[in-house]
Amino acid sequence: MDFASKIELLWNSLPQLFDGLLVTVELTVGSAVFAFLLAVALGLAAGAKNIALRGSARVFIEFFRGTSLLVQLFWLFYVLPLFGFRLESIVCGILALSLNYGAYGAEVVRGAIASVPTPQLEAATALNFGYWQRMRRVIFPQAWAEMIPPLTNLLIQLLKGTALASYILLQDLTFQIEQLRRGSGDTIFAFGVGLVLYFVLGYVLTLLMNALEVRAKSRLGTGPTLREIFGLAPVFDQPVGARS
Repeated sequence: MDFASKIELLWNSLPQLFDGLLVTVELTVGSAVFAFLLAVALGLAAGAKNIALRGSARVFIEFFRGTSLLVQLFWLFYVLPLFGFRLESIVCGILALSLNYGAYGAEVVRGAIASVPTPQLEAATALNFGYWQRMRRVIFPQAWAEMIPPLTNLLIQLLKGTALASYILLQDLTFQIEQLRRGSGDTIFAFGVGLVLYFVLGYVLTLLMNALEVRAKSRLGTGPTLREIFGLAPVFDQPVGARS
């Protein structure tokens, strides 16, 4: 097949590629939301004084960090039906990704909360703030700004992890790229298209997370400018007084 024929095949395959892209986006967004909620709950539990709560959170985190995402996916999709529980493919994909990346995110949340200076906590306690008031008004806003960069890395890893969904019969972007490869007979061409599409998705997510980081840091009185985050150059934190 010559190059012009491949371009024509790519053009004709755009509807299928778009459908696959939507499935990948649904998996990514759905899993990211549930993984974040799980990470916050587990992160708070892992830093709790109650040993039973802290121990239960540690067991959950270590189990899902220590086992393969692919095996977890197979368990939900192929093993659970043997016990009488059958879930839709998209539910299995979101659940497996949420549990796996939520366990990794819990360590990010726990570490970010622990990094907040102790005097901040003591000052909030002196003001007679309750536990949830301290968390909502003092601890979490500062921890949130610190946890966004590592959460961005996890989000990109989660996006790439959605490619495993084709193993549970979901027709995601990777599945449609494979169909393009079979149709064109050109592995370099098909997976080259796949690289570009995954890169675009990943870069858009990175820009969105950078915007969240700017907002979080600006609320604390520091952070990069919008010009810096939309540039390709790495962003470095600067002292507030150094900005022009």
